[in-house]
Amino acid sequence: MIVFLTSSPTGPFAGENRRIVHGLDRLNGFADRLESFWKAGSRCLMIASSPEEYRGNDEMSAFFRWALEDSGLPVSEFAMWDDRGVTVSGCPARIGEGLSETVNNYDVILLSGGHVPTQNAFFRKIGLREKIKDFQGIVIGISAGTMNSAEDVYVQPELPGESVNPDFERHIQGLGLTWVNVLPHYQMVKDSYLDGRRLMEDITYGDSWGQKFYALTDGSYILIDTSSGDGGPRLFGEAYRIADGGIVQVCREGESILLGKK
Repeated sequence: MIVFLTSSPTGPFAGENRRIVHGLDRLNGFADRLESFWKAGSRCLMIASSPEEYRGNDEMSAFFRWALEDSGLPVSEFAMWDDRGVTVSGCPARIGEGLSETVNNYDVILLSGGHVPTQNAFFRKIGLREKIKDFQGIVIGISAGTMNSAEDVYVQPELPGESVNPDFERHIQGLGLTWVNVLPHYQMVKDSYLDGRRLMEDITYGDSWGQKFYALTDGSYILIDTSSGDGGPRLFGEAYRIADGGIVQVCREGESILLGKK
């Protein structure tokens, strides 16, 4: 399995000094590295974060198919898995087929961005953790999809009320593809406030005691090649490690580091 854990594979969608990206982001070699593993005519399956938002899911799948093909990565099918089942442009992809072996019918799995707990609940509903564990293709995590790829997912509060809700779960079981906890879009959220407090300094730093979170800016990513034997996940681009109540930059644009084991 080849796993790309991205903050945003198509470049920044907000923030100051925003870079304009056409198709896939080529910063830190992302598009080129993905191409090196790509199989011509790949069949792609995107798995939703908001399984009931059919219109948005169809728009998302159309956008990412365009981004891949515009970047020179041929696609023979691009399907979406949400509460309708597996569809292509809103129509059933394989009428009459069950979903038990769906993942292995595809070459590339894209885990969409969105609200982490909502997506995690859908992943559990469809039994994705069990289905994906022996997948032999490429997995691309996008924002929330990247966060939900971890074994133990740190759920950074995002919506109003979540950080002060005593019943909000900040740790949930993920897909088990990595030990790394990623916090995406760092350049966009680093100065954000939630429920009257600073998201990073007052909430996330406090949650980091005894743990490690990796905050990635858009354009940075982590690559896991289970066949390479190089020792674990490799991080590319600007990133910061948040641990034990503090933060330190661990990688810069154009550089990479091996994260190794937890």
